[in-house]
Amino acid sequence: MSATEPTTPTVPAQPYTEAERRAVYRAIDERRDMRHFAGGAVAPEVLQRLLRAAHHAPSVGFMQPWRFIRITRPALRQQLHEVVEAERLLTADALGVRREEFMRLKVQGVLDAAELLVVALADGREAHIFGRRTLPRMDLASAACAIQNLWLAARAEGLGMGWVSIFDPAAVAALVGMPAGAEPIALLCLGPVHGFYEEPMLQQERWAQRAPLASVVFDDAWGVASSVVSPE
Repeated sequence: MSATEPTTPTVPAQPYTEAERRAVYRAIDERRDMRHFAGGAVAPEVLQRLLRAAHHAPSVGFMQPWRFIRITRPALRQQLHEVVEAERLLTADALGVRREEFMRLKVQGVLDAAELLVVALADGREAHIFGRRTLPRMDLASAACAIQNLWLAARAEGLGMGWVSIFDPAAVAALVGMPAGAEPIALLCLGPVHGFYEEPMLQQERWAQRAPLASVVFDDAWGVASSVVSPE
C-alpha cells in the first residue's frame, strides 16, 4: 500500500506518554450521561475551556455547524424545563408497556445543573457541499463530535454533563430566538455532581445493556465477525 506525506506543516507523530494515554482512555471509560447534579457553579474560565474543546471538534468540510446558547435567565430555564416535561409525558405514552418504567427514570437535570446550554445546528448549512452531497446528515455528526469533546473535557474537569434530547425542537427554537434553518439538537446540563454513576445510568436501571464489541465490528462485510475483536 502506497503512502504519501502531507505537504502542509505538521507536528511530530509521537504517541502520548503512558500516563497521558491512560488519562484519555479513563475519560472515555468514565464519561457518563448525568441526570443528578449538585447545584453549585462552573467557573467562567473552566466553562471557556470546555467550550473551546467543543469548538476544536472535527467537522465535515470544516463547516463548524455547531452553535451554543448559554441559558442565564431563570425564567427561560423554567420554560425549557416545561418543554422537556411535556415531551417526557408524550414519550412515556409512546413507549406503551414500558411507560411506567420510563416514568420512574430521571431523564433530565435542566433545573438542577449549574449550567444549561442549548446546542443547535446553524442556519445556512445547505451551502456546505463538501462531504455532504450524498450524506447531508454530516452536519449533525459534526455537531455530535463537538458535544463529545465537551463531555470528555467536562469529565476531566470533574464536572457532570447530560445530553437531553426529549423536547419539541420548534418550541426550543422559538424560546431562544433561532433564525429560520437553525435546528436545536441538545440541551446540555452541566455542572458539579455528587458522584459519577459506576456504569451508564440506563444500564444501572436495567433499561438497556451495552452491546458486546464483537457484535458491532465486522471484517469486509456486514455480519462477518472481525478477527481483531475477541468475543466477550
